[in-house]
Amino acid sequence: MTEDQAAPASVAEQGSRNLVMRVIAALVLAPLAIAIAYAGGWLWTALVTLAAIGLYLEWLTIVGTAREPGVVASGVFALALAGLCLAAGWIDVSLLAFAAGLAAVVLSSPERRPWNAAGFGYAAAAELASVVVRLDQSHGFVALILILLVVWATDIGGYFAGRGIGGPKLWPRVSPKKTWAGAIGGFAASLVVAAGFAAFSKMDPPLKLAPLLLLGAALSIASQLGDLFESAVKRRFGVKDSSHLIPGHGGLLDRLDGFVAAVVMAAIFGFLRCGVDGVGRGLMVW
Repeated sequence: MTEDQAAPASVAEQGSRNLVMRVIAALVLAPLAIAIAYAGGWLWTALVTLAAIGLYLEWLTIVGTAREPGVVASGVFALALAGLCLAAGWIDVSLLAFAAGLAAVVLSSPERRPWNAAGFGYAAAAELASVVVRLDQSHGFVALILILLVVWATDIGGYFAGRGIGGPKLWPRVSPKKTWAGAIGGFAASLVVAAGFAAFSKMDPPLKLAPLLLLGAALSIASQLGDLFESAVKRRFGVKDSSHLIPGHGGLLDRLDGFVAAVVMAAIFGFLRCGVDGVGRGLMVW
């Protein structure tokens, strides 16, 4: 076998091994996330807070400011404090903690101040939105599961459609591997998930198909844009993976970029329809 023949075989073997690691990690982490989401309360808030802190630290690593103690400490402390406030139900106080944390991050940044502030805002938005969606006692869990499943379906559908069909690249300057076929495949998978929710849900009042299809489509688009946004940030700083925390997936940012965009969009929309205590209902009931 020549070197030219060995190289594609090696790449294929590595890709296959990476897929196996992705599947194993997903089979472990997905049920755990769903179980904690079902429990809700302080347990879900604790998980979300830890994830938000991880997102913030990985962001700082990407932009090259993770060794600045003031930036790290002020952001992590603010996210943790806000998490405690959210667990206690003090949403207004948590907003003050986020605002104070943003100011502290900005003031403690000797360089790349806008990037540090953006990273804190990204993590804070993910933390707040994830908690607020679940806060709704009647529809919060169902809404959260819909968001998670749409994001996962978009990711899985995009992966297999992109690999199986290939074709023109979606945005090669930002993400060289993503294709239009993958984007469309992920979008189609999200509609299947939304239709399944409408068909098999036993909720009262029953979930309506047309609104859920529109919601699934919007969440899928947001998820894919969130993925592209994170790719653009990494490419700006010449980074391939945000970390190697999750086998086969990279870091938290690599795994949660689509979810962050989708859950933030969902939280804003649900809040505008039914207020802070009815975000889930605002998403699911039409």
